[in-house]
Amino acid sequence: MTRTEWSIHGRELVNCNCAYGCPCQFNALPTHGDCRAIVGYQIDTGHYGATKLDGVRTALVASWPGPIHEGDGTMQFIIDETASDAQRAAMEAIMRGDDTDDMATMWWVFSAMAPHKLDTIYAPIDFAVDVDARRGHLRIPNLIEMTGEPIKNPVTGAEHRARIDLPHGFEYRLAEVGSASGKSTAGVAMELTDSYAQFAEIHLCDKGVIEAAAA
Repeated sequence: MTRTEWSIHGRELVNCNCAYGCPCQFNALPTHGDCRAIVGYQIDTGHYGATKLDGVRTALVASWPGPIHEGDGTMQFIIDETASDAQRAAMEAIMRGDDTDDMATMWWVFSAMAPHKLDTIYAPIDFAVDVDARRGHLRIPNLIEMTGEPIKNPVTGAEHRARIDLPHGFEYRLAEVGSASGKSTAGVAMELTDSYAQFAEIHLCDKGVIEAAAA
């Protein structure tokens, strides 16, 4: 079977139900025993074979009854309605982990651990993220509302800054940590309040993180 080569450079905003820091990042069990997440992506530049992916916005909502590595998860993709048919097919393939080395990206892992995949939704996506400022939002009418911001010092109210550095990770090399609240009424419904947020640049290809770009 012919494999399609792909690569992307983009940004992400992740909101999950865990405490700040997210135990998954440290190979520990989730804060509350289960895992629920809302994620937005902006593809700044990229391609899937001959299909350009510059400017495509996508999102996903996912939940697992326990730690992600135990599987039995449910996930749903949302792709901006302005994406062409070819771009839609490309992003679905990438986020399903198709044409990707085993365990090379977070999408491959999420997909492998989520056998319950709901139909993809095509809808207008309003997404913006400033990684350094630790601010962003994801808005999809009648489906998702999520806002991320810096963690605040509980005494002074000053913005707190913390980072996660994963030299051998399958998603990013450096992520800014913040706080977010999000609500999904999509097929995977959830409501998250002042929980873990992750702001990161992603440099990925079918073989995993692109080291030269992520450095």
